[in-house]
Formats: sequence, C-alpha cells, structure tokens
Amino acid sequence: MLVIWLLAEVPKLRQRRLLDRQQGWETIRALTWQQFEQLVAEAYRRRGYRVELVDRPAGDDGVDVVLRDDRGHWLVQCKHYKARRVGVRPVRELLGVVASEGAVGGIVVTAGSFTPDAQAFARDNAIELVDGPQLADLVQEARESAEEPATAPVEPTPAPAASADDAATAPVCPACGSPMVRRTARRGDHAGSAFWGCSTFPKCRGTRPLADAATSAV
Repeated sequence: MLVIWLLAEVPKLRQRRLLDRQQGWETIRALTWQQFEQLVAEAYRRRGYRVELVDRPAGDDGVDVVLRDDRGHWLVQCKHYKARRVGVRPVRELLGVVASEGAVGGIVVTAGSFTPDAQAFARDNAIELVDGPQLADLVQEARESAEEPATAPVEPTPAPAASADDAATAPVCPACGSPMVRRTARRGDHAGSAFWGCSTFPKCRGTRPLADAATSAV
C-alpha cells in the first residue's frame, strides 16, 4: 500500500514544486511540453478541482487534462506554443469532444496567444481560452492560495470581535452565491483592511466591501 501511495503522491509533489518555481510568463514559456501540462494541472488542482492528467503520445491533439468537481467535468487541451498563435481549428475540435463526452465545457491553455478567429469562436461556445499572461496570473493566484492558510486563515464564522448581527447581515458571494465571511487583507495596498470574502476560498475568490449588508445578499 505504501508503494501505491508513493506512486500517486510523488508526481503531485513534483507538480507542486514546478508551480512554486515559476516567476511569470517567461519561465512558463521555457518549460517543456510535459512540464507545461503538469503546471496547468497543478494550477487547477489548487483552485479546488480534482485533476487527471491524460497519458497520451506527444504531438497528439487530444485532451491533456480533465477537471472534475460536483458540477461535472471540463476538458483541457494544452498548446505549448511559444512563437505562434493558436488558431480556431483546435478550439473547434475541442468543442466537438466536449459535446461527445457530455462535459460541462472545455478550456484551451497556451503559453502564447490566440488568433481573433479562435477568440470569436470561443466566445460563442462553451470554450474558455487562457493565453500566456492569463496563465501566469492563474499560477500566481495558485501560489498565493497555497500560502493563504499560514498568513490569512479563513474564518468559518464572523470574528468574535465583530458586532452581534454580523451573521445576519453577511452577504452572499457575487461570484458563486455561497455565504461570505469577514476577512482581513494581509498584503497589498489594503493590508489591514477588513472585507467580505467567499467562504469557499480558494475555489472561489469573490469579495465584497465590508459595507455590503443583508440587502445585497438577497
């Protein structure tokens, strides 16, 4: 059993270290295609998805990563293009796979960019496009979410020092509809300021100003 556990956990450890080493778009572009797929998988794992890396031959244009949660599954295709843009063809092909497999949607991730035709097609269909800079932002969010428990613990209930009616006035998350909790910013321009944060963080990063009351929660 220990051997089986190690076989499952060692690749995850490598993926965590791979993500934590990234410093931005340029380091992502320097990865091999295998590392690129592992990075994408780890970034979405830290967003709360159950992730499966699909074992397939190099150069195959099929699905590379499958994301799952309680709502269903998403199909991800990784295009580690450094010098050229992803056109509409792979986006259209992924849509066909999404339909045939009954997936919630599809995601195409690249280290480069997308052509206008690809962007227009994706907007009209259940496909999300993530280009190099957007992936760099996603990786940065994933790194911060891993640090969050040590620096800014999520409180499941309103802070004891808050007023007695906080629970009644807490709004719902504008992004996912979950209850919100009071938090304190630990970094950035608003460090030390209180705000409403989604109780499902890091899966959802929705926020509201602390002034939002029950009237904004209905």
